[in-house]
Amino acid sequence: MEKDRWENKSMITEIILLGFGNLQGLQIPLFLAFLLSYIVTMAGNLTIVSLVASDRQLQTPMYFFLGNLSCLEACYSSTVLPRTLASIFRGDNTITFTGCLIQLYCFGFLATAECYLLAAMAYDRYVAICKPLHYATLMDATTTIQLAAGSWLCPVFVLIILILLLSGLTFCGPNEIDHFFCDVAPLVSLSCTDTGWVTLIFFILASLNILPPFLLTLASYGFIIFTILRIPSTKGRHKAFSTCSSHLTVVTLFYGTLIMVYVLPKTDSLRALNKIFSVFYAVLTPLVNPVIYSLRNKEMKESLRKTLYKMKNIYGFRDLV
Repeated sequence: MEKDRWENKSMITEIILLGFGNLQGLQIPLFLAFLLSYIVTMAGNLTIVSLVASDRQLQTPMYFFLGNLSCLEACYSSTVLPRTLASIFRGDNTITFTGCLIQLYCFGFLATAECYLLAAMAYDRYVAICKPLHYATLMDATTTIQLAAGSWLCPVFVLIILILLLSGLTFCGPNEIDHFFCDVAPLVSLSCTDTGWVTLIFFILASLNILPPFLLTLASYGFIIFTILRIPSTKGRHKAFSTCSSHLTVVTLFYGTLIMVYVLPKTDSLRALNKIFSVFYAVLTPLVNPVIYSLRNKEMKESLRKTLYKMKNIYGFRDLV
């Protein structure tokens, strides 16, 4: 009987993203705000990648991880904002079902990779502050590359399982998602098959792939704070904390909004704010990362100054520095 009911319904071929609702008077300001955010995000993160790759003084484990994070953030932002901008500009909120799945896979992959990469960066700061005499040995080139590669490769297994699970579901309507991009929970809710076991497996996968790097990050900063508090001089404590304050700020912003969206219970008040919190981790986090690292990092600012100075000499630009 259930099977006949599904067969009598046509399979959905496109998804309608309701986005931010009927905001006719705010369409232009919203488009300009997202466009500016995307331009600044791409420019800032790609600038960091270029500086890390070209400046020999920045070719250390800390900046190698930062370059990977900036590359990830540029890709992360590109999975959501271009499609959102096109929807606002054209007034067309439809996306093909295949396109929705691709966006979901890419977004989930990059979000999971960022959890691992932030954990690797936290471990790097832990070794630098808590075991400075062993830093060169523990964080050699091989270890650094392995940690970065592992951060990119671990989500691949989650992605494969996610593909297999979603391919086993039947989607026959309705086809509306109250969100501005394709996320797991809203998409699964459209299925006309039993999704209880799929939701359970998603929860287990998320726990296995987010909790370990999150706990490793917390443990690393627990040891870091304990070590910093034991430094006798105020100047020494300030110097030690300044080396990890930028990363700690990014971790707090990323996990804070992630917990609000995916962990807290879906009450009516929180459900209404879900899209706002999603804007924070999907749009604002990639935007503020280069700002945080650039403004609070002397080596990064000095590298940028030298690069602008070289451009001035080569191309004859004025007032660059």
